[in-house]
Amino acid sequence: MIRKTVEFSTPGTRLSVAHRQLVVERPDHPKATLPIEDLGVVIVDDVRAQYTQAVFLELLSAGATVMVTGRDHLPVGMMLPLDAHHVQTERHRAQVEASEPTKKRVWQALIRAKIAQQGAVLSHFTGKHGGLAPMARRVRSGDPGNLEAQAAQRYWPRLFGSEFRRDRHADGVNALLNYGYAVVRAAAARAVVASGLIPSLGVFHSNRSNPFCLADDLLEPFRPYVDWRVKLMVGEPDGDVPVLDDRPTRGALLSLFNETVLVGDRRMPLLLALHAGAASLCRALTGVDGKLVLPEGLPLEPDLLDGEALV
Repeated sequence: MIRKTVEFSTPGTRLSVAHRQLVVERPDHPKATLPIEDLGVVIVDDVRAQYTQAVFLELLSAGATVMVTGRDHLPVGMMLPLDAHHVQTERHRAQVEASEPTKKRVWQALIRAKIAQQGAVLSHFTGKHGGLAPMARRVRSGDPGNLEAQAAQRYWPRLFGSEFRRDRHADGVNALLNYGYAVVRAAAARAVVASGLIPSLGVFHSNRSNPFCLADDLLEPFRPYVDWRVKLMVGEPDGDVPVLDDRPTRGALLSLFNETVLVGDRRMPLLLALHAGAASLCRALTGVDGKLVLPEGLPLEPDLLDGEALV
């Protein structure tokens, strides 16, 4: 069963738990309940929200991720379950002992998939892959030539216009990208933990202040899905950019989790694709199977499904 991603953004929301149900109380709204076992990612976008301790205990024990946003609607922190896999200690040890060549091969596969996905996005919107398809095939173990950066130099101006600059702190298109990446990153972190891996121990990302380095590694080939959705929302470079303050805008980005994507030979919602990717990452790092299971191409079914909600 695919778990839901739910965002609470009504000012003054109060969350509590009763009978394994998440109880949602909002001013001028009837009380609502949600089965906790149905929730995968819970986003609280309300600076006035109130919680009982049981909310965190029950959600985390059910394997859900809780993410809190700031006044700019961008995530500022998240909580993950720590006992999500029955052989967690064994896998932690194997992950720590993974060889450098193994980690470099994993990074090669992630970047190959990312650049190929970027090429697919460009082909969809411009009719040309911008040279990214053959570039993806040239990525070597560890990406010593930094083809990831070279691909980005070709990719962004072709996708959003020659004046566009990727900036984590900017407004407009950048704000939409930042929000999309952040929520997919939260789901990637949940998938990594659910596979019994240490989220802070990455194969490439290694910032000592980053507790989700491995999630950031796994996120790379999934980033182009966010780019694709944002481009659909924005349209032409000189068109109006949706505002992140608007709930429908955030809802459109959250609905990305339910897009059907191709992973290996299987079709599955993007949220489950993250778990498939994390499971294959675990097998690679623990020496079971070196082949990663990563997304291929754009979503197969563009119609939005019922897997996300904003309340």
